Amino acid sequence: MTNAPAIRKVYQGVADRHQMYRMFDRHAGRVHRRADDARALYAGEWFEIGEAEHDYMFAVEAPLWVRGSMFALRQFLIGSVTSVFFALRIDDAIRYFHGYCDLSDDMSVERMRLAIIERESRPVRAMTREERLEHIWSSTVEPYRGYADYRWPHASRDRRTVHFFGGKLSSVPKLLDAMTDEEIAAKLPVHLRYLPDAAAA
Repeated sequence: MTNAPAIRKVYQGVADRHQMYRMFDRHAGRVHRRADDARALYAGEWFEIGEAEHDYMFAVEAPLWVRGSMFALRQFLIGSVTSVFFALRIDDAIRYFHGYCDLSDDMSVERMRLAIIERESRPVRAMTREERLEHIWSSTVEPYRGYADYRWPHASRDRRTVHFFGGKLSSVPKLLDAMTDEEIAAKLPVHLRYLPDAAAA
C-alpha cells in the first residue's frame, strides 16, 4: 500500500474564476506529461475559491456524487484523481474550496476536509516555506515558470523552475525549491511577504 499524498495548500487568498481554471492543471508543462503517472503530483492540492465559482462548478455538469456540503466532478483529471468541492463552516463563516482527491482511497476526501479546516482555523495568519513556494508557482504565469529539461544537470531535471530577471531585460530560470528566503520574498506580493513562518503540519 502506498502512502497517501501530502495535503497541501497551493494558493493564498481566494482564487477568482480565471485563477481557478489556471490552477486546475498547474502541472501541464511538465516534461514527461504523456508518459508519467501524475496522480501523486495533483492529489492533495487544494485552494480557496469564491461562492460564485463553487456554484458555477456545481452547475457545469451533474456531479459524480454529492455528500452533504461536498461534491465531486464526474470528469477525472488523471486516473482516479478528480476535483472535489467543499463548502465548509470555519469561524462562523461558510467558505468554499477546491481539492484534488484520489478516489481510489476511500478516506482521501475526509482527510482533505479535515486538513482544510485545521489549516484555515489557525488563529495566527502565517505560511510555511512550502506554502510560499506553492503560491509563487500558482501565481506565476506560464511563460515564466516551467520544468528543468535536458539542458539542466541530470539531478535537476523535471524539477520546477521560475524565472528571475537578470538585468538588461533578460530572465534566467531558477529551481523553485532552491530559492533563497530573499528570492522568495521578492516573488511574493507585499501582503504575503512578511507573514511569520508557520510550522509544517
